[in-house]
Amino acid sequence: MTHFEHLPLSAALPVDLDEAAHRCLVAGFEGTTVVPDTLKRLVDRGLGGVILFTRNVRDAEQVRRLTDTLRAMRPDLLVGIDNEGGGIGHLVGAGAPDVPGNFALGVVDDPRLTARCADALAGHLAALGITASYAPVADVQRQPDNPIVRTRAFGTEPELVSRHLRAWIEATEARGIASCAKHFPGHGGTLTDSHHDVAVDPRPYDELDLAPFRAAVAAGVPMLMSAHVVFPELDANRPATLSRRILGDLLRVDLGFEGVLVSDALEMKAIADRYGEAAGARIALAAGADQVIVAVPDLEVTLSCRDAVLDALHSGLLPEERVLEAAGRVRGLAERYATPVVAVAPWDPEAGLEAARRAVRGQGGSGPVRGAHVVDLFPPPHPALNWGGEDLLSELRAVDPTATGTTVTGEAADPASLADGMVRVSEGAPLIVATCDADLHPWQRHLRDALLARRPDALRVATGLPDGDALCSYGRGRANLRAAAEVLTGVGAVGQLSRQGG
Repeated sequence: MTHFEHLPLSAALPVDLDEAAHRCLVAGFEGTTVVPDTLKRLVDRGLGGVILFTRNVRDAEQVRRLTDTLRAMRPDLLVGIDNEGGGIGHLVGAGAPDVPGNFALGVVDDPRLTARCADALAGHLAALGITASYAPVADVQRQPDNPIVRTRAFGTEPELVSRHLRAWIEATEARGIASCAKHFPGHGGTLTDSHHDVAVDPRPYDELDLAPFRAAVAAGVPMLMSAHVVFPELDANRPATLSRRILGDLLRVDLGFEGVLVSDALEMKAIADRYGEAAGARIALAAGADQVIVAVPDLEVTLSCRDAVLDALHSGLLPEERVLEAAGRVRGLAERYATPVVAVAPWDPEAGLEAARRAVRGQGGSGPVRGAHVVDLFPPPHPALNWGGEDLLSELRAVDPTATGTTVTGEAADPASLADGMVRVSEGAPLIVATCDADLHPWQRHLRDALLARRPDALRVATGLPDGDALCSYGRGRANLRAAAEVLTGVGAVGQLSRQGG
């Protein structure tokens, strides 16, 4: 029996209720040009949206053909993508504008510049026929050892985050793109990445960082995304995505949000390992979510989630009124955003690099230098988030072709021997040692310290959050790394001013 040869329970649902249930799903899929038959059948039955990833992107022309194909099947299909900027995104192959990421924008603290960066990203989406952006991040980077928010947040203070959220949301809305503030009610106070396990924020209600979400609601954000985070003081038993208290009482009643509440991806282990994706879909909708995202390309997972929802509707475990309400919100979202704009006005391609240059802080040692040897230490790209592992050496070479170096993305078997080899190779040249959130990765600290012990004259760079007096780019997006490279080499007056402004 296939998923489309339904049990009598599912088959007995009225057509309008079946369509409503499908409206509540957002599906990932494999492919750049051909739409899988299974996805076509889901769209025919009312699928609410699709989410694109790097796997769906070759170039801009291909993406536009793909979105046109999807929308030709159902004009009110929402086409979304994670599009935060910085090192987080999936459209680099399609010519995504280089913007530095949120924390750097918060460091500059110029909401007009943030709006220009958001406008560039949204304009690019409009040109590609993508109508929903799962951004901006509304989390506050509260916990120094948080492994997942960090430079994705605008900063460590709710008021600053709120300022930049408003600027981002308004700029995105002006382009006719649906924005989505995430991850409600906040992921910045946790010590766990919910992609890998359940995250917990133990703070009481009055210490939670709800102000940015209130600001997003006040700015008219059409979507919020829930966090797979447990808040014991709000609901000791379930993560926010599955909690009626959090999605209903807190979000709808307290914050007064009337837009679409979408779940973070159900295959994340915080949900999948404890509940299973199918049960997660049913519980999330019952708790108050309007759409659930199944981002994996295996459409069998999406089908299992869909079947769980249909069967729960028939049995009465999931009230019809709840699904019809959710589908109504999704329908309203589609009426506003599903049809791409016909003519896309130009955006400012220089906004992102301007922001990245203005964000660079710190000294890192003496400089500027030419012909340097750089050792760039950073963790492998997050498979769910990162578009590719940009490196500092490439950006240094772009402004100083005599630069040399290497990248290291994991623990060495013998850090001392590796450091000895790197020092030998760099002999006679300035040495630059770059780390990315070394406080979270002991292997980076060990190798960095071994290099500095051998070359105390080395320049230090931090490409994540600040690390002592190291020159800090506040992110690993290409614009961040280019701005740091300009300061290190003294290329460009703006770079010099950035360095002195630290």
